[in-house]
Amino acid sequence: MNIPFTEEQFLNNFASYNTDVFPAQILLYLLAGVTIYLVFSRKEYSDRIISGILTFFWLWMGVVYYILYFSSINKPAYFFGFLFIVQSALFFKYGVIDKKLSFDFSKDIYGLAGLVMILYGLVIYPIFGYFAGHVYPYQPIFGVPCPTTIFTFGLLLWTSSKVPKSVLIIPLLWSFVGFTAAFAFGILEDILLLVSGLVAVILILYRDSNRNRS
Repeated sequence: MNIPFTEEQFLNNFASYNTDVFPAQILLYLLAGVTIYLVFSRKEYSDRIISGILTFFWLWMGVVYYILYFSSINKPAYFFGFLFIVQSALFFKYGVIDKKLSFDFSKDIYGLAGLVMILYGLVIYPIFGYFAGHVYPYQPIFGVPCPTTIFTFGLLLWTSSKVPKSVLIIPLLWSFVGFTAAFAFGILEDILLLVSGLVAVILILYRDSNRNRS
């Protein structure tokens, strides 16, 4: 695959993003913590707020990361920014407006796989990256596409309702595209991106098909 930017440009882009948006990263982590709290607290309004936070995450990545920053080194970033904005709209429609996304942790393969992905996206990803030689601010952390997509797959595995198939398409597509960075630039922390996408989608489709029969 011919990548139209260098590793140096790629990492410098993260540095520019991380430096300019700080302390937004703290807010993004806090919002991720809120989603986990709401899954376990089971408030009446939990599902809509979780979906609203996912809506914000994907809108942030589409507008701020892709369109405002990554587009400076890669013009197709405008297209990916558009896709992420569409994904944001899907979370808003199905989760906030239609209330078709319901979240609950279960101690089964779905819940445990989701827990691994959430912990990886929030905690293990930046630690892995640090030991792989990617030191902040030249480091992708939660709030940029790869770790946030892994986190999203984890939350979708914590759904107690059927997940609309259209919600899965763009994150799965991105897991294939983003995975190329693991090979092209040695972003070893992205290795789990494709794995999480495939595992999450297969488990969700299998779980939801069984719900149809029950």
